[in-house]
Amino acid sequence: MAKDVIVSLSLIPASELLSHIVLDLLETAQAAKQVLFQKENFSAFSTYLEKISAILKELLKQNLNHLESFTNALGILDRELKVANQLVVECSKRNKVYLLVNCKKIVNQLDRSTKGISRALSLIPLASLDVSSSINSQICKLCQNMLDAEYRAAVAEEEILAKIELGIQERNGTRSYANGLLVQIAEALGLSTEQSELKKAYEEFKREIEDTKLRKEQEESFQMEQIIALLENAGATTSAEEKEKKYLERRNSLGSQPLQPLQGFYCRLTHDVMVDPVETSSGQTFERSAIERWIAEGKNLCPLTNIPLGTSALRPNITLRQSIEEWRDRNTIITIVSNKQKLQSSEEEEVLQSLSKLQELCAERDLHREWVTMEDYIPILIGLLGAKNREIRRHALSILSILAKDTEENKEKIANVDNALKSIVHSLARQHEESKLALELLLELSTSIAARDTMGNIQGCILLLVTMLKSGDIQVAGEAQELLENLSFLDQNVKQMAKANYFKPLLQRLSSGPEDIRLSMGETLAEIELTDDSKLSIVQDGALGPVIQMLSHSDLEMKKVAVKCLLQLSKLPQIGLQIIREGVVAPLFEVLYRHSLQLPALREQVAATVMHLSISTTNQESNEEQVLLLESEEDIFKLFSLVSLTGPDIQRNILKTFHALCQSPSGLDIRMKLRQLSAVQVLVQLCEANHHAVRANAVKLLCCLMKDGDDNAFLEHVSQRCIETLLRIIETSNDVEEIAAALGIVANLPKSPERTQWLLDGAALRIIHACVADGNRDASYKRQVVENAVGALCRFTVSTNQEWQRRVAEAGLIKVLVQFLASGTALTKQNAAIALKQLSESSRSLSKPVKKLGIFYCCISSPETSCAAHLGICSIESSFCILEANAVDPLVRMLGEQDDRTCEASLDALMTLIDSQKPQDGSRVLENANAIPAIIKLLSSNSVRLQGKCLRSLEMIFQLDELKRKYGSLAQMLLVDIAQKKADDLKEIKSLAAKVLVQLGVLGSQSSFF
Repeated sequence: MAKDVIVSLSLIPASELLSHIVLDLLETAQAAKQVLFQKENFSAFSTYLEKISAILKELLKQNLNHLESFTNALGILDRELKVANQLVVECSKRNKVYLLVNCKKIVNQLDRSTKGISRALSLIPLASLDVSSSINSQICKLCQNMLDAEYRAAVAEEEILAKIELGIQERNGTRSYANGLLVQIAEALGLSTEQSELKKAYEEFKREIEDTKLRKEQEESFQMEQIIALLENAGATTSAEEKEKKYLERRNSLGSQPLQPLQGFYCRLTHDVMVDPVETSSGQTFERSAIERWIAEGKNLCPLTNIPLGTSALRPNITLRQSIEEWRDRNTIITIVSNKQKLQSSEEEEVLQSLSKLQELCAERDLHREWVTMEDYIPILIGLLGAKNREIRRHALSILSILAKDTEENKEKIANVDNALKSIVHSLARQHEESKLALELLLELSTSIAARDTMGNIQGCILLLVTMLKSGDIQVAGEAQELLENLSFLDQNVKQMAKANYFKPLLQRLSSGPEDIRLSMGETLAEIELTDDSKLSIVQDGALGPVIQMLSHSDLEMKKVAVKCLLQLSKLPQIGLQIIREGVVAPLFEVLYRHSLQLPALREQVAATVMHLSISTTNQESNEEQVLLLESEEDIFKLFSLVSLTGPDIQRNILKTFHALCQSPSGLDIRMKLRQLSAVQVLVQLCEANHHAVRANAVKLLCCLMKDGDDNAFLEHVSQRCIETLLRIIETSNDVEEIAAALGIVANLPKSPERTQWLLDGAALRIIHACVADGNRDASYKRQVVENAVGALCRFTVSTNQEWQRRVAEAGLIKVLVQFLASGTALTKQNAAIALKQLSESSRSLSKPVKKLGIFYCCISSPETSCAAHLGICSIESSFCILEANAVDPLVRMLGEQDDRTCEASLDALMTLIDSQKPQDGSRVLENANAIPAIIKLLSSNSVRLQGKCLRSLEMIFQLDELKRKYGSLAQMLLVDIAQKKADDLKEIKSLAAKVLVQLGVLGSQSSFF
């Protein structure tokens, strides 16, 4: 078959076949980038294809049609490429769950395709082709790299496959196992773990089975059916109605009496019914834990047969285990059904025994809780809250809490029973243990809207909760506080009263008393959920003093609790500034710098607290006394040096700290000192970090340092490898802020020709085009990324290198720049105008002269239309003409923007249309676009720089008498105002205004204004 394909391809000219393959390579590479599953692997594969395409393009320049061996090599390459393309298509369209369970197969196929394409590429007879040694070397290196390439499934994916395989092997059909597996699959795929979303993913996966059956892929179909059989036990895969129907069918098929266990269910060692039966090498079956303990005690003979036990692993007796589980489930259902009647008995002892058994079953398994709910126990349990017996009420509350925690549906069912919440609230006023259980249940129910509304309207509920805030039991007081805050519709005065009643005694105990009490109070303050108002309230009441004392304490546990408190409180900027003022920074740094402290979690919490404090410094008003986190260069050096000496969690927070400090009022000084400390070199290295959060924050901080830095400080560190890393981040990252920062670095890189060429060689224009053309991203993405992407384009449009400008035009980016003149942010518009201005500066020299026509040429063909500004033949691609690109009208509209720098960039671009030697043609273009009134209006700008540019523009425009007559009177008063300014530093602009007034005949050439 392969031979036939090669023979048929040999009939196609080699150059035509090569062109076809180059296109296929690019299409497959682009499609591979869009594959969301195994994204890193497919991105790497796409890069290989792009490199092959670039090399094969060079071969198109050769005369190749006479080489049969070359054609044959292309045929093999074409065949391998089709296989690869099929894999890419499959992974783009198939269900995500299906792809995950086949991830190893996909990785293997990707590996085979990479190596197959590499081998096909190596068959090209380079010795027979007149190619350069550079191309020869590139092909050899690329082939070797592809042969060495390794693709791997993610660790999470391999864990899921292992769990699936184990579940199938051991026939583990328990609901908890299936639920855990389904949630693990959803998290690995980035899917929601909501029941509706899990069910949707499961149903789509089931449809894949039908597809595999239609394709008669029996082995794969069988595997899928096994996985479906495992997952269908998960609660999320069936609706409540389906579960209830299935349960009732099963319940109705059972008898009314529990069955005794079969003799074979008992372990001969423990004499109990087995849970995990395993078979030994002697052929006997025991409970796993019992026989493992037997062997661990050095007993190497079977306890029943005295046959030596082999060293092989114990084999699970899956059939027996399933039989025991079925027996247990049968008896459990019968017990649940029969218990229902016993709960309505007049005998309190019988009711208590039934409740105790029911509570035990509910605590055992989620499936048991589901059966209890379907047997409609909830109304009965609510009814028992009115019983006289305290123990009955306590058991009922405990079971209701277990059911409420199980599902949101159960919360709604409890809240919707008549007088349910009123009965629970009544228990708040009873004996301590019962009130605690009632409080726990109400807190769980408070996440339900219906329950919250009802609770707030129950007379006495709020009063009871406020009373409980005074409890000596910290847990009870904390839960009461949390429940009050969940009832968001409460009167604010009640909330404030609750806070005052709770936090004041807590702070009193925190600041005085035995150390164990202080430690307990500190732990409570650290762990309880606090609103912003609560945090401010306790700080105002003096919480920071005792916390600082604990931080300076010699006892390590005291330090740990103090750090936890500060971590929580520092999240609020107002408190963060107060913490710095109180002098807490020094003792925090003392903990952070203690490398000998074998408590990484504590140092991580300190680093996170310092990060919060740094963020608080960005919220200061410029007119107030500035609070500094780091006061000296030594402080900056010591903290930044930890970036190279700590793990990723601390690294991330320190990088965030410096990024925030760079945005603070003292940011300019921080940035300057970081550059002096060679921070750039460290950050460039961290841009290649494996830990995503570290890498992303390093990129953001590096971008910040480059905005106002000296180019020379970056030249030695920004290598070609660094640029390739940045481009890879832009292309592959899912972090919008990281992408924007990487583009910001590209925009602010030293403007050396060498680095710009490296960017072009790394496909920067294609990558930037993908960023600005991505219509599937949200508005936030467009603001951050597009702004920096357009700024980056400015470096490729400089008029000193028309080859770079040509590549920008060929990439279709001129039209994109024109679009952003109308739809971008102020900075985006400014940079787009700057880029177009630089392109337009080359237009006059690139505009082709209009051919002079013969006397009879007009009878044969219509003459070519010349450009109104450049008087030659212009186009977007050949001369980068902004008139042809329809950029003039949006540029004129930009002259009315509020931002002076945007107006200035627009004016600069428009004035490239005017030839200083022959201003008439360009001036008429501006007049036709109604630009002149807008330029005159800008004379009233507050920007002296912009005023000067407007004056120089009008000086050229008013060289045309017709335009002078038409617009002179409009400009006259504004020109006089400028010429009469008294400031000494405005001499140049006054002189310019006077020159234009001379043009208009208002002043004489010998006027004193000069």
